[in-house]
Amino acid sequence: MQIIENSTVYDAIIVGSGAGGGMATKVLADAGLKVAVVEAGPFFDPADQEQRTQLRWPWESERRGASTRYRPFGDFDAAYGGWDIEGEPYTHKDGTKFDWFRSHMLGGRTNHWGRISLRFGPVDFKHKDVDGYGDNWPIGYDDVKPYYDQVDKLIGVFGTNEGLPNDPDGFFLPPPKPRLHELFYIKGARKTGIPVYPSRMSMLTKRINQERGVCFYCGQCARACQVYADFSSGTCLIFPAQKSRGQVDLFVNCVVREVTTDQEGRATGVSYINKEDRKEYKLKGKVVVLGASACSTARILMNSKSSQHPNGLGNSSDHVGKYLHDSTGADRAAFIPDLMNRKVSYNEDGVGGMHVYSPWWGDNSKLDFPRGYHLEIWGGMGMPNYGFGFNVNDFNKFFGTKVGGYGDILRSDAKKYYGAVVGVSARGESIARKDNYCEIDPSVVDEWGIPVLRFHYKWSDLERNQARHAHDTFEEILTNMGGELLGEKPGKERDYGLHTPGRIIHEVGTTRMGDDPKTSVTNKFQQLHDVDNVFIVDAGPFVSQADKNCTWTILALSWRTSDYIVDQLKKQNI
Repeated sequence: MQIIENSTVYDAIIVGSGAGGGMATKVLADAGLKVAVVEAGPFFDPADQEQRTQLRWPWESERRGASTRYRPFGDFDAAYGGWDIEGEPYTHKDGTKFDWFRSHMLGGRTNHWGRISLRFGPVDFKHKDVDGYGDNWPIGYDDVKPYYDQVDKLIGVFGTNEGLPNDPDGFFLPPPKPRLHELFYIKGARKTGIPVYPSRMSMLTKRINQERGVCFYCGQCARACQVYADFSSGTCLIFPAQKSRGQVDLFVNCVVREVTTDQEGRATGVSYINKEDRKEYKLKGKVVVLGASACSTARILMNSKSSQHPNGLGNSSDHVGKYLHDSTGADRAAFIPDLMNRKVSYNEDGVGGMHVYSPWWGDNSKLDFPRGYHLEIWGGMGMPNYGFGFNVNDFNKFFGTKVGGYGDILRSDAKKYYGAVVGVSARGESIARKDNYCEIDPSVVDEWGIPVLRFHYKWSDLERNQARHAHDTFEEILTNMGGELLGEKPGKERDYGLHTPGRIIHEVGTTRMGDDPKTSVTNKFQQLHDVDNVFIVDAGPFVSQADKNCTWTILALSWRTSDYIVDQLKKQNI
């Protein structure tokens, strides 16, 4: 098959336009570099009226907002993709499970994420020193702190400085006030001795520049914001980069097959399949920056085989794809009688997510698991859609009577219970293990002819014990709130309610950083040990996940790596 070559030689080719790829685009373009951004999905702008889903009524959807295969979080969710994409399969090994979420579009998953924007703390980078599990990062909090500070100021994050030792303070915008269901949570959590603080989330509660608006509390951040008040990579990083002194060329609907190399084994660019004409193209660049997501980047590297790199690019250590791990997740909800029959003549939507949260409070040295979790709260009176608010079967079981129906009865019950269900979710840290991994399936390819990933992943008793502890915590808090628990408490046979690996969509670790090329893929600047002009700016280089969401650390590390790239290009070292 003929491969069509582009004659332009870019200073940097960036694969992926999510958090890591978007930040690299912004920093490199601001430095005056000529940049190509290759994205597997279409162009997306939430302000475009044809693409906008924010502030649309449920009846504007044929499914009344219900989820679909390609919008599993609801028909109005901003993310295209999901865990099951036609023509783009993945497989499993030894009966294990891993659900891989992909969002192919400009900005990737940042268009719909919860925007919980937490820094990793000093302990998170050196956790092996505390409990002996896993490995320490080759860098520490002080190496990343200046970049966390810059990300806070560039993008905007609300919160409060609390002086917590492992949940570092930052540069915060004013947080919104707790809503009624969150006031109930505060009371229940504090009765148990669990601290509660204002959330730290990347929505603008105050104007920071002229290009972005301020949150007007519609509660629909998952639909992506048409005034750019919440953080998405496209609106906050790539669009501004296109106005900078550099050059940014977007290649959308383009699936990267491999990183191309010369006879010396150095990267020369990438080859990709254009989804629209189904032809293969090549781009040439001095530097290749991979930010396609931890698993997608690992797949590209392992598929980039040559005589110089027979095991895949950057994979002389055989560690590409290894140490895959996702956040742990568990949830529980309760019916709160005191929240019944609420007036609906006021707007209590707030931001698209929680106004308060509980960072990890426990002493793991006294527990049967080594790493903690934070608590997220959900509920309130957001816009109803299909299946909103309560599970009819749970209510019928609880009350021993029939709830719901048709017409006036349905409307009456909906109003009666609207806003009376509150849930708590735990998002925790799992231990990175070499035997949790993704690899190339030897016999399966996607519709573009590219070999797909095969996953091998198992939870250990450490994660199960953490989930059991979380469910004990849920029950205590929700009962303290005056709640009546919904559903059954999961036991050992259900892994104590642990979500399937991959379901929290925080996968990290497949191209881990380290000082030893024999046991890691990149150095501390996320530069391949084997090839000095290839860098990774997604969550692949993470040595461990921490009990925080990973996006703010992806952004900070991508900025740090991009500064290093600019410096090395100026010195002609790469």
